[in-house]
This record gives sequence, C-alpha cells and structure tokens, in this order.
Amino acid sequence: MEKCCLCPRMCGVDRRTKRGFCGMGENPVIARAALHMWEEPCISGTRGSGTVFFSGCTLRCIFCQNHAISREGVGVEVTIDRLRKSMDDLVKKGAHNINLVTPTHFLPAILRALERPIGVPVLMNTGGYERVETIRALEGRMDIYLPDLKYCDDALGWKFSGAPDYFTCAAPALKEMARQVGSPEYDQDGMMTRGMIVRHLVLPGHLGNTFRALRFIKNELPQGTPVSLMAQYTPCVQTPYHELNRKLSKLEYDTVVNEMIKLGLDGFVQELESADEGFIPPFEKLEI
Repeated sequence: MEKCCLCPRMCGVDRRTKRGFCGMGENPVIARAALHMWEEPCISGTRGSGTVFFSGCTLRCIFCQNHAISREGVGVEVTIDRLRKSMDDLVKKGAHNINLVTPTHFLPAILRALERPIGVPVLMNTGGYERVETIRALEGRMDIYLPDLKYCDDALGWKFSGAPDYFTCAAPALKEMARQVGSPEYDQDGMMTRGMIVRHLVLPGHLGNTFRALRFIKNELPQGTPVSLMAQYTPCVQTPYHELNRKLSKLEYDTVVNEMIKLGLDGFVQELESADEGFIPPFEKLEI
C-alpha cells in the first residue's frame, strides 16, 4: 500500500514497510470476529451480526470505549485467506450479515477477501470520518452502511477526536453512501438487506451538537433514512473536559429523543442502561 490515502489523514505512508496514521501496516489485523447481538434489531436479528472488529483507527476520540484495539494494537495479523475464512465461519454460525467494524484502513485487503460472493449482506460500520473518493470506490461492494455522525461542528471534531475536518469530510461521505444504497430494504423477517442507518452518540453537555446532527439527517439525507440515537456514552477514562467525565442524564436524553420525534425521523433509541462497560466486547478474548 504505497503512499496511503484511504482516509482523510492522507498520511502518504508506504504501509508495506511502515505504520500509517491509523497505527497499522498493510495486512489486516483482527481484534475480534464473532456473532454480535447488540446492534440495531434489523442488523443483529435473532442470530447475531457477523462482526469483524479491525484494529487501528483514523480517529483519536478521547472518550473511545474500544481503545484497546483503536490505540493499543490488540489483535492478530491475518492473511486475506484467513480473513475470508473468519467471515465464512460467521456465516456458517448463522450470521445475518458480515459487519466490518472500522475497516477503512484495510479496505484493499477486505475487497480482495470479498471477491467471491459470501451469501449475506456486507455492512460497513464506520466512524463517519471518510474520504468521499474512498466511499465512491466501494459502489456495488457494500450492501449496508452503518456510519456514525459524531459531530456537525469541525471544532468539536478537533477538540474530541483530533479531526479538524470531521464534519467537512463526513457530510459528503454520508451523502455518497446514501446515493449508493438508496432507501432501506428489508427481508420477510425485518432484517435490513440494503440501505443505511446513521448512528449518533449523544455526548453529555453537548445537546446542540445532537440537534445539528438530527437536522442534517432530516434536511440533507434521503427521506426515511433511519437514525440510531445512542445513549451508551460511558466515561471509560478521565478526560480534560469535565462534561465528558459523566454519563448522559435522563433529562438530556429525553430532550434529544423528543427532538428526534418532533423532526419526524425514523429509527432507533437506546435505553440509558446501555451506558455500561459490560456492553463493550472483550477484545482480550480473541475469537477468530
């Protein structure tokens, strides 16, 4: 991977011999591959989503719940054939889909692993910080997009995730995802087979950011785009920002849920009880 430019960091590193901004070399590194029951109901269903968690990340979120794999490099380097076998094994176990979590920096290898049809929808689960050119190159290869829309303010993206152009990049990337997959499609069991769900994690003390995110989805994305409003913010580490060192309050979450309803947005809301470290996958127990 000479002069890597997959993500907005555009680090230009030759990842065949060095590590990029993402902290990874060229070969895929998997932190976990397992059936996951805690995605949205139309993704996890009754048998689970076949999640493949990739190590490394292009963001630097100070509140990251998965820092063991995003920053610390926990995971196992695998060949393309081994990556494909991990996916096939999940399908054999009954996975409704293959859910690629934070895959951007390994997309060339992933696309090679998916050259043969896999028999279930393939889903890109991303932090939303993407180059629109990279997303365009995925047309016809992804069935479902599951992006975050973390911030609608580049200043917050810089402050909390070290990404001074987060929204500048995320906005056109999400529009391109929506263009590719169109309106949501579901099978007879209510499982999504094609489409996009936009996730937004509500941050304590920053309801204005959430209001802007909801209005962006309402005004800039196709009508009927489902929203997944997440209450799971968990202060796993102390940050320099006092408002982030606590969980979301019931009043805060009720306020943003009411705004979502007022805007007429479809989608999903979480219970506040989801803000618990018990819901974070055990990356130290690799299942690949």
